[in-house]
Amino acid sequence: MADPDPIRANRPVLALHVPEPPYRPGDAPDFSTIAVPPAGAAPRPDPACEARETFPLVTALVRVLDEAGKAVGPWDPRLDPDTLRTMLKDMKTVRVFDDRMYRAQRQGKTSFYMKCTGEEAIAVAAAFATDRDDIHFPTYRQQGLLVSRGYPLATMMNQIYSNAGDPLKGRQLPIMYSDKAHGFFSISGNLATQYPQAVGWAMASAIKGDSRIAMGWIGDGATAEGDFHCAMTFATVYQAPVILAVVNNQWAISSFSGIAGAEQATFASRAVGYGMAGLRVDGNDALAVYAAVRWAAERARGNKGPTLVEFFTYRAEGHSTSDDPSGYRPRDEATAWPLGDPIARLKAHLVGLGEWDEARDAALDAEIDATVRAAQKESEKVGILPNQGFDNIASMFDDVYAETPWHLAEQRELSLDEAREYLGHEPK
Repeated sequence: MADPDPIRANRPVLALHVPEPPYRPGDAPDFSTIAVPPAGAAPRPDPACEARETFPLVTALVRVLDEAGKAVGPWDPRLDPDTLRTMLKDMKTVRVFDDRMYRAQRQGKTSFYMKCTGEEAIAVAAAFATDRDDIHFPTYRQQGLLVSRGYPLATMMNQIYSNAGDPLKGRQLPIMYSDKAHGFFSISGNLATQYPQAVGWAMASAIKGDSRIAMGWIGDGATAEGDFHCAMTFATVYQAPVILAVVNNQWAISSFSGIAGAEQATFASRAVGYGMAGLRVDGNDALAVYAAVRWAAERARGNKGPTLVEFFTYRAEGHSTSDDPSGYRPRDEATAWPLGDPIARLKAHLVGLGEWDEARDAALDAEIDATVRAAQKESEKVGILPNQGFDNIASMFDDVYAETPWHLAEQRELSLDEAREYLGHEPK
């Protein structure tokens, strides 16, 4: 129907822009439009600088490893070969662990799993760059934090299988780990909640006169949540000693990063509006990740305030075992990603230093495979998810109240009777 108002009738019709990924299944992915600056090109300001001095870095890309695997530029952390080899081992361990747990889910041993293939450098390098008593508020793709901090693989598997060895007693979804001793705050399935939690913890640390800092983690999609902006406000206003990481792996389940605003600006550039320091980092470069997190940690510890760090990477696998990425993106898109494989890049760096070779690499692969297999065997002796029954069903009421209220006590007894009846036993 025509607009009766002649003035409005001459105006252009309003329209909305709905972001669409550039490539769909069947297309040939082409990432030539992504600007990848040379390694070493980004300047490194002093960690104690004013936040505004970092603003050019929110659209740049902090890189250390060049195409030949050589560390170049001012962000080179100059790590010793032993540290580099340990980081490589941890990254490889995470990938093997992921593969075995993925297969375990497909074999029906657990209900759910999420891999971080292609993102291993981010969590592992961040673990090395922060102190052991700093606390992380992670998402479900930072299993590398636990691996690098020495958390037992079998215990991680126990949590995935929800067996009797699960320290969380089956109360969390598989892969939602929690361990205070290893500085790993409980993973939440509600996206972005860990951001204000990280800021609040950091503020409390400062109020107590402590020296520990916090690091909060979210993905690109969760930056569209209100919790992201709440955390950014509090962190900036109170200059909280916190690092806020955005792992931009290009996809939030089946929605590409443009839905969260990536078409308009980098995620790191959101720091500018808040007056916060910001960095955009090659997430597939373990040395760049280490250097950026170390820089931000030094800044936080020096009471210079928070830093927003965007790790630019690619989610090589599906969002989870419940997701089939071939339904919304080209099958070979991951191999076309211009920043390469983080494990291969760190390996090439060590080889270039004369500190690694194919024989040692093959031996390490065999060692890791044996270690992960042994941990899986140990965990599965305790039990897998389908074998869990009603042996200790009343424990679901434990650790909720200091003193169990009467109405929960009644429910507990009813549940026990129902469980026994289900199993063919007479209720007591």
